[in-house]
Amino acid sequence: MTTVAEAAADFLAQRRIAVAGVSRDAGGHGGNFVYKSLKQRGYEVFAVNPNADTVEGDPCYPSLADVPGGVDGVVIATNPSVTGAVVDDCVKLGVRRVWMHRSFGGGSVDEAAVEAGRAAGLTVIAGACPLMFGPKADFGHKCMRWFLGHTKGKPTAS
Repeated sequence: MTTVAEAAADFLAQRRIAVAGVSRDAGGHGGNFVYKSLKQRGYEVFAVNPNADTVEGDPCYPSLADVPGGVDGVVIATNPSVTGAVVDDCVKLGVRRVWMHRSFGGGSVDEAAVEAGRAAGLTVIAGACPLMFGPKADFGHKCMRWFLGHTKGKPTAS
């Protein structure tokens, strides 16, 4: 089984990442913060929300299938009730890396979607935040990684 650190390193080694579930109203939404932060770190990031034309001043795509050229990984920042549909899209589109975002609380993790993604051969990181990993992780996210690693919020990977 892949460790979370290994899966996170592989995910963050990709350059084209979609964030599904960004919000038109950026205030306090974790998906928007992940989107902006990945963009600032030099990733080619794509916002996905079927109800928005733009997010953070950038084009927003209604679905993963609409992102020109596809993506290498998807951060899911949706309500867990939508997570399964995003995972299904990843399987159909051949996106092999999925990160179900969670900071404190439930986040986007849906256990049935985790199992379905892993059964389909995807690498699924269930929980935590991509900003907690890698050499550019800020102090606050490093603290969150440590805290979640020592509580019931510990992320899993396959």
